[in-house]
Amino acid sequence: MSSTPVTVLGLGAMGRALAAAFAAAGHRTTVWNRTPGRAAALTGVVEAPDVAAAVAASPLVVACLTTYDATTSALAPVDRLPDLVTLNSGTPAGARRMAEWAGARGARFLDGAIKNVPEAVGAPDTQLYYSGDATVYAEHEDVLRVLGGDTSLLGTEVDLAKLYEAAVGGTLLPALVGFLQGAALVTRRGLPATSLVPHTVKWLGMIASVLPVVADEVDSGDYTRLQSSVGLFHEGVTQDRELVAEAGLDGRWLDPLHDLLRRAVAGGRQEQSVSALVELLRAPVRPDPVAGRE
Repeated sequence: MSSTPVTVLGLGAMGRALAAAFAAAGHRTTVWNRTPGRAAALTGVVEAPDVAAAVAASPLVVACLTTYDATTSALAPVDRLPDLVTLNSGTPAGARRMAEWAGARGARFLDGAIKNVPEAVGAPDTQLYYSGDATVYAEHEDVLRVLGGDTSLLGTEVDLAKLYEAAVGGTLLPALVGFLQGAALVTRRGLPATSLVPHTVKWLGMIASVLPVVADEVDSGDYTRLQSSVGLFHEGVTQDRELVAEAGLDGRWLDPLHDLLRRAVAGGRQEQSVSALVELLRAPVRPDPVAGRE
């Protein structure tokens, strides 16, 4: 792999990890951060005095700022941009706006997502995916793969990385809150939360094993293959309520899930697999005509 100069904008925890990975792989790495001094702990990088100098130093700029607005604000003093990759949080609409903004300044643009923590940057199984200019991806793929071995281009529609980031990331908070409820249950009994970890990991593996069937049911609209029915989950609502009451926990986070199940049963879906809940999630929310009256 040939060495390509690269600039990293933003030296938070993730930005520092990106810069360190590029430098360790032998790429001449220039960095810039709005607050100077963040590069002090990094080896083999050059800290630019301003954003214009940072951008001018490399044919590839990787921005790891908090949002698209933060990126455009930081780059505002620069009239012409080289190839630009953004790795920040945001929405598909934000990615489309960012692509238009970058294009107006001459940049070829890729948007991306890092699906791991800073400590995992550079590992062979760390996942990153991109969307946007396929030529940019092809020319810089070897450089970008330094950040994680599981690197791919989702497509040329520039908002796909953010679309998939949101779609995949939606499982995180419910899963963590579910684990935390379990932790609350066992710690109320004087047992350590760490005792849950091996059993939960096994359980998550089981869930992973059925996802292909769930996805196939969603794509086909045939909700008959998975054995776990809507009705079966609905029957568990009462048990959930009894459990949190017995343990003295706050189970209000379950209310929307229970409501989803009740609406599915009311719609005649109790015999269908739980995958059928996607039909309710895809349905547009209709305004309540009574709620809007004074």
